[in-house]
Amino acid sequence: MKKIIIASLLASSIYAGGIFSVGHKNFGFSVGSSSGYGNTYTVIGINANYFVTDNLSVGAGYTGWFGDTPKINEISIPLTYYIPTESTYNPYAGVIYRHTFIDAPYDDHDVYGARAGVAMVISNNTFLSVGWVQEYYDNGIDGSKSRGYPEINAGFTF
Repeated sequence: MKKIIIASLLASSIYAGGIFSVGHKNFGFSVGSSSGYGNTYTVIGINANYFVTDNLSVGAGYTGWFGDTPKINEISIPLTYYIPTESTYNPYAGVIYRHTFIDAPYDDHDVYGARAGVAMVISNNTFLSVGWVQEYYDNGIDGSKSRGYPEINAGFTF
């Protein structure tokens, strides 16, 4: 089974061209809600990615949690691989490192996670992705935790 998966990934990485090609850049945004520290927040994010090779992007992002206290800001570094297909839909999988800045009396913390989903190519330079993120972290309050949540992103590439 491992050999089939590895062969499939190698074969799929041969496909070049399109929205997820080496050298392309994309910018994305996200809007949602989440809860933390007993409060509910509106969460707004922006990110930028660069395709270091076909179908593999490295990025940086900022997310702000608005509407309550403590104030929460995050920076993230995602690494995402888009599985090339001959259709409009491209599955993706990736890993994320995120550092969370929180107002006193709370301590900042790091988050490690994985994400997976499907990106739908809308035009030559626009895509929409829907997926799931699973995170692992220690916020210094109640030990190590994990949480999962859906993600919806729109991306613009050039």
